[in-house]
Amino acid sequence: MSRTGEMVLGILGGVFGILAAMFVGAIGGIGEAVGAFGYEELYLRAGAGLLLGALAIVGGAIVNKNNKAGGILMLVSAIFGLFALGPLWVLSFILLLVGGILALRSK
Repeated sequence: MSRTGEMVLGILGGVFGILAAMFVGAIGGIGEAVGAFGYEELYLRAGAGLLLGALAIVGGAIVNKNNKAGGILMLVSAIFGLFALGPLWVLSFILLLVGGILALRSK
């Protein structure tokens, strides 16, 4: 059975997550340049977002071979990404949540 929809949702969710993480990293760089306080936390959040985005892409890529593992990777990435990047991760959260649930429901 083809799981093209789940694969596309996982990969798009990961790509949008990586873009959100890069934006947070850029804001952290601007904060460092102007001498703002607390920019280090933004770097940590951006790094977590990059890792979770990559995890989501891997989940989307393997969903055709192993739908359970791919769905779990997408759901884990969706939930933890929301904690790491907050409102910037919402689009990725929705895509990954739908893709992960569809991957786990399919037989």
